[in-house]
Amino acid sequence: MTTAPAKPRLADNPTPQGRFGAFGGMYVPETLVAALTQLTSVYDQARADQKFWDDLRDLLRVYVGRPTALYPARQLSERARRLFRPQGGDAGGATIWFKREDLAHTGAHKINNTLGQALLAKRMGKKRIIAETGAGQHGVASATAAAHFGLKCDVYMGAEDARRQRLNVTRMTMLGARVIEVQDGSKTLKDATNAAMRDWMASVEHTHYIIGSVVGPHPFPMIVRDFQSIIGIESKAQFLRTIGKLPDAVVACVGGGSNAAGIFFPFIDDPAVRLIGVEAGGHGSAPGQHAAPLSHGSPGVLHGSLSYVLQDPAGQTAPVHSCSAGLDYPGVGPEHSFWKDSGRVSYTSVTDDEALDAFLLLARAEGIIPALETAHAVAHALRLAPTMSKDQHLLVNLSGRGDKDVEEAARLLKARDERSPT
Repeated sequence: MTTAPAKPRLADNPTPQGRFGAFGGMYVPETLVAALTQLTSVYDQARADQKFWDDLRDLLRVYVGRPTALYPARQLSERARRLFRPQGGDAGGATIWFKREDLAHTGAHKINNTLGQALLAKRMGKKRIIAETGAGQHGVASATAAAHFGLKCDVYMGAEDARRQRLNVTRMTMLGARVIEVQDGSKTLKDATNAAMRDWMASVEHTHYIIGSVVGPHPFPMIVRDFQSIIGIESKAQFLRTIGKLPDAVVACVGGGSNAAGIFFPFIDDPAVRLIGVEAGGHGSAPGQHAAPLSHGSPGVLHGSLSYVLQDPAGQTAPVHSCSAGLDYPGVGPEHSFWKDSGRVSYTSVTDDEALDAFLLLARAEGIIPALETAHAVAHALRLAPTMSKDQHLLVNLSGRGDKDVEEAARLLKARDERSPT
């Protein structure tokens, strides 16, 4: 009698082959296999080394400013009740809370991962790091980690993203990194990742590639998730200490998916907590108008792993669009794909206009200017909270601050006003 294989646990490590259920893996050229094998071995050793975690914990506390605050957005919650109350009903409306990753050093959650991976690079004896970046926050965090540890740093960034995130280009340069603007394709995050992968293939002996999200070949999705899980670990402890229970729902934006994986993972085995990922709905549901692979994509291989991908019938990666450079990506992390198919996490999308409205509403209601990526999560929370009861609590991962986006948001809002004058 044969025994059926055990169903994979939702909050487990991937298989030795890097699989989360059917997703993940290591689809790379032979030249990268040795580097990935080395990284897997070094990370396995580091995970078992208490000094590694003590060193990282000290950096996160003293250098990054962790733990980041848990903030009750009471005025925004009241605005949501008034503006988005369901027709014909009054559930009272949940209180919206923010996990303030925007208050971390460099202004976003990305620093949690880059410091951890820089420590791994030092363990491997690598003298140079490279990174891809879309919104620029991962590039800034990589440049910051490189400066702190005395490493050389090159950051690949699509030329279009460099245009709309010029402030972060300047920050990276001031930190000592070289920003290499990529002119290929749509000149956005996918093209920057392609260029970084090509560089790594030619320089693996002395270079470590700090992937910025839970994407790419094994072991990157696991490594980035683990380093970002500090967000969810802190959130659980803060909620239990502050209100005596866990939040009823957790919302986070999803591009590649690092901030969402970081806050979701510690809650995965808490079935009473709803988990909702919010993708970039762009201008609509037609191909090329959005960047929502979990909502509109199909399984395929992109940048070294199998996950949901936006692609045409021939399997070629489809064009994407989002007002936010950090969500402007045609794929998503394999663990998110696994969570989607398992039903544990639900995924939805928010349009550019909805994100821009949330961007302004949060700024004016609470005095907090969010990143445009984060504004997608805020937009969904504004609609979800009024459908919940008054004694419930909705946690949003405020993954980054919006300094980098104010000029682009102002341009987009002006263009929208000119199209539809009131």
